[in-house]
Amino acid sequence: MKQQGQDKQEFAFIKEKIKDKPINRRRLLLRAVYNLLCAVVFGVTACFVFVLLKPYMEEWLYPEKGSAIMIPKDELPQEEAPEKNEKPTDIIQGNSNTIPAENDPPAVVKEELELEDYQALQNKLYDIGKQANKSVVTVTGVTSGKDWFDTPYENENRSAGIIIENNGQELLILTEKRIIADAQEINITFIDEKEVSASLKKYDGNTGIAVIGVPLSEIPKKTMEKLEVAVLGNSYMIAQGTSVIAIGSPLGTNYSILCGTITSSQNRVSTIDTNYTVFTTDIVGSASGSGVLLNLKGEIVGLVLQDFSNQNDRNTITALSISELKQIIQDLSNNRSVPYVGLRISTVTNQIAQEYGIPKGIYIKSVELDSPALAAGLQEADVITAINGAEVTSVEQYFQKIYEKQPEDVITITIKRQNGEGYVDMQFGVTIGELH
Repeated sequence: MKQQGQDKQEFAFIKEKIKDKPINRRRLLLRAVYNLLCAVVFGVTACFVFVLLKPYMEEWLYPEKGSAIMIPKDELPQEEAPEKNEKPTDIIQGNSNTIPAENDPPAVVKEELELEDYQALQNKLYDIGKQANKSVVTVTGVTSGKDWFDTPYENENRSAGIIIENNGQELLILTEKRIIADAQEINITFIDEKEVSASLKKYDGNTGIAVIGVPLSEIPKKTMEKLEVAVLGNSYMIAQGTSVIAIGSPLGTNYSILCGTITSSQNRVSTIDTNYTVFTTDIVGSASGSGVLLNLKGEIVGLVLQDFSNQNDRNTITALSISELKQIIQDLSNNRSVPYVGLRISTVTNQIAQEYGIPKGIYIKSVELDSPALAAGLQEADVITAINGAEVTSVEQYFQKIYEKQPEDVITITIKRQNGEGYVDMQFGVTIGELH
């Protein structure tokens, strides 16, 4: 018993009674309030950041696209047949006077024009050009590099550009690819001298025309009020002797205005996969001139491209028919690539077929090097008669069939190839390409 009492005394010191810590309600309330404030601050900050970044995130994730550009196409004019029941003007004879019938037009009174009248007419022509100059811009392509001595240099090429459309996001400007080829920077100067940056959208390696875009957000409101979108007219109505106005930089100086007449409207130039009508004028220009031709309504009827002029005509303005370029301009504006096969061709008419014994169709004058046509096996002097089984008898039909396709599409071209004394039918599969 005594031993047990001693054990209890020895281990009594390790006995403890643990009490619960008293709850500090004030501290808990302060912590809860603190956490609530942190949550509110975090939520407000997150909401503010989200609202601030939302437009940029949407622009990055879902970039807005401008509306598609649609350019109405022109119809070839139909020859008007003379009316069958035309009658000479009825004349009522009097005693001493000849009186026109009621339906006759009024007599024309001839008046001699004075020099002031000629000047007034010139002023009206120049007024048309001045109004159209609101659609003209200066396109500058900036290239930079280093010479043999490792010295940095910078070159600037300038040409005229024409505002052809506003798609709601950009101003679209038509110009020549040679001006901005290999350029590290493209700048646009408007009629009020305001300069902004631009970017290349698409270009046609065949004609050399290009479409560049300027974001509307970069153009001041005051500048926009001074600009106008050009109107593309119907160049099928242009004939020899038609009065035209050249604007742009036909002589190398932008915003020039030159007046003259069409000297020829029937020339055709053979380009890759199609042919174009070339207008020649009596307007003096330079070999590097650029711009457009206007009719008397101020509408564009020709695109000045001096590369398509003859060597003897480099001192006068030469332009391509705008009606024949409308489809390409529309597709370039919508970022569509121009299909490319690589043939220079001409139509075999009935007269040519009879005179030279060539089958009717499209005669291949030459095949471009490194082209889809050459890779497929087409040759010079072949005559194309069908595409994908559909008969083609003219360059225009051929171009329409090709232009319906996209790069990488495969088409079947049926040709007649001379073999000994006759022609044999052959077919080739051609993969549509894109000319760079």
